[in-house]
Amino acid sequence: MAQAESSSAPLKRQLSIEDDDGAQSGPVSRAVEIKRRSAFAPPRSAHPGLTGCRSVYSYSRLNHIEEGTYGVVFRARCNDTGKIYALKKLKLDEERQGFPITSLREIMALMTAGEHENVVGVREVVVGDTLNQIFIVMPFIEHDLKTLLADMPHAFVQSEIKTIMRQLLSAVAHCHSHWILHRDLKTSNLLMSNRGQIKVADFGLARKFGDPLGDMTQLVVTLWYRAPELLLGAKEYTTAIDMWSIGCIFAELIQTDPLFPGRGEIDQLSRIFNLLGKPNDDMWPGFSRLPNAKSINPTGPTFSTLRQKFKHLTSNGHALMAALLCYDPERRISAAEAVEHPYFSEDPLPKPPDQFPSFPSVASGERRARLLASPRAPAHEEAGDTEGLDRPSTHDLEKLV
Repeated sequence: MAQAESSSAPLKRQLSIEDDDGAQSGPVSRAVEIKRRSAFAPPRSAHPGLTGCRSVYSYSRLNHIEEGTYGVVFRARCNDTGKIYALKKLKLDEERQGFPITSLREIMALMTAGEHENVVGVREVVVGDTLNQIFIVMPFIEHDLKTLLADMPHAFVQSEIKTIMRQLLSAVAHCHSHWILHRDLKTSNLLMSNRGQIKVADFGLARKFGDPLGDMTQLVVTLWYRAPELLLGAKEYTTAIDMWSIGCIFAELIQTDPLFPGRGEIDQLSRIFNLLGKPNDDMWPGFSRLPNAKSINPTGPTFSTLRQKFKHLTSNGHALMAALLCYDPERRISAAEAVEHPYFSEDPLPKPPDQFPSFPSVASGERRARLLASPRAPAHEEAGDTEGLDRPSTHDLEKLV
């Protein structure tokens, strides 16, 4: 990209301005003209010089981390600083309609939400020798929670779960306050450093929203973490879909296995109903009017068995999980409310992150565990998007832990 012309370049001719009646006033000095313009123009800082992206050869590739349908992630060292980063290469080989709008959304969301300590940010975008070699440079984090849960000798203790959950809720509250829906929260998209710091990653399905939210696709969130209103065909949804996913993550941190590992949408609903009870219009106003409600025959108990399943969870812990897994999205707890829940102030208190144990890093090539692959997040086209646009995979940032 060409460098923008500097405003301090020598003026090659004197400027003329017009009087109020439109008549030319004769030559004036450059200083007078600049002063006149500055009364109407934004500050100079609002128009920074345009610079080109750096070359990907500013980084030395160390190892391959993960490959998805639309992206490949590598671990690399910056040649200038020696620091380690994650490089996500966008797959643009078959892109015929310019830069994918979904990739632009991902970069935008990361740059906006990445200002938070518990959200992965973007350091820069670098390019290779050809137009289809574009890389997003992000901080490298040693672990992801999905790998850790499968590979740890024992589950996290309650004080550690509280620390993880509070960081996650803080990050999501930050995203929602900046009008960003993540739409694919799951353990494989939560990264954790060897210092116990959580980072929310993979914003491939993220979307800016407004009030009202407007038209957005229903094909979002990986199946095991998808809210029941989406499964039942709700045409509108809110930030509550992210909160349902957090409830599923909370349960997974406790039992180390996914809470609702459905084999399809019908099986997913059946698993939800069997644990939380058959929904009705009393507990979920408007349930019977949802598009898919008439086509299913809910089975399961008439009441929730959540407390029986998690017998060792405290009353406050159960209350938080029940509030996250509330059927009615209007009554589901918000991230800002959840982060202040009494569960986090009772014994045992959240463990300081720097007291977390460290583990071998799969992403660094130290050890690789065999994992049961969870289903991929749904590919979709947003309402109003150009048909055929490619999108980044929701698994591209998995195993950055």
